[in-house]
Amino acid sequence: MRLTFPAEQSGPRGIRPAALLFSTDREQTDMTRLPESRLEYLDVRGLRYAIRHWGAADAPVVFMLHGWMDSSATFQFLVEALKQDWHVIAPDWRGYGQSEWLGRPYWFPDYYGDLEVLVQHYSPEHPARLVGHSMGANIAAIYASARPQRVAQVAMLDFLGLMATEAKDAPQQLGKWLDHLHDAPELRAYPDHAALQRRMQSVNPRLTPERTAFLAKALSRVRDDGKIEMACDPWHKVPAPILYRIDDQMACWHAIEAPVLMLVSDDGFVHERFGDDPTERERRLAVFRNLQVETITDCSHNLQHDQPEKVAQALERFLTRD
Repeated sequence: MRLTFPAEQSGPRGIRPAALLFSTDREQTDMTRLPESRLEYLDVRGLRYAIRHWGAADAPVVFMLHGWMDSSATFQFLVEALKQDWHVIAPDWRGYGQSEWLGRPYWFPDYYGDLEVLVQHYSPEHPARLVGHSMGANIAAIYASARPQRVAQVAMLDFLGLMATEAKDAPQQLGKWLDHLHDAPELRAYPDHAALQRRMQSVNPRLTPERTAFLAKALSRVRDDGKIEMACDPWHKVPAPILYRIDDQMACWHAIEAPVLMLVSDDGFVHERFGDDPTERERRLAVFRNLQVETITDCSHNLQHDQPEKVAQALERFLTRD
């Protein structure tokens, strides 16, 4: 993938870009061939949004949308593995990474509104290619159902919905949400990046030490007290006050007109949730009107970390097909 970058700039908050180079500690990561990304800050529906870019501005645009408790730098290894020229655009969702945090509960439909602004801004004349991981796949798919004329292709990475809920649980769900309002949630803190790296590698032994070192820095932040925590507003940990309705989700999936690629990890969340219930898995897959499913082997839910080369190959086959 050829990569070109503008000179480092700064600028005011707003729709005018302020591009900043994002770099890593090369001695720490020993990954000197990683292409650097650049950050641009935009005002998106009243919030300061951080948008990460890789690649030349005039290359074909691909949006990459990160998942829950993650941020845009999660796609670094996947971008490195791409063989063709792309302009990859990856936002930090509101409350994640370097985008503005609310410090209070979030309303999920806001992500659809934020994505609409981004698509209109970066791809005003052409339907967008959307690649989403987990929560990002959820956002991409539902947005594509509501705005079919604005989306050309959708790639969903290891997401096939959450487990079904029951109506009888609605009062308890709301009660839990109310309880959380009295005590601000907190994230686990680590004494330094090395401790976070060890934690990441214990959770996912497939990660190489070099990749884990990169992620431990790129996806975290240093608190005022010097400790390290993931760069995610802890209010994202508070469950929604309303139930998840799978029938509503499936109705939206059925309305998607664009081709859909679903990449499933052989040891990821789709397998965890539906591996013992193939009937439910097939019921959900059957609602998509134009679906291609591929399984990525030897990887966890974060397939963009474990098998970026396999994911890149599958994505480029899909994104460049006639």
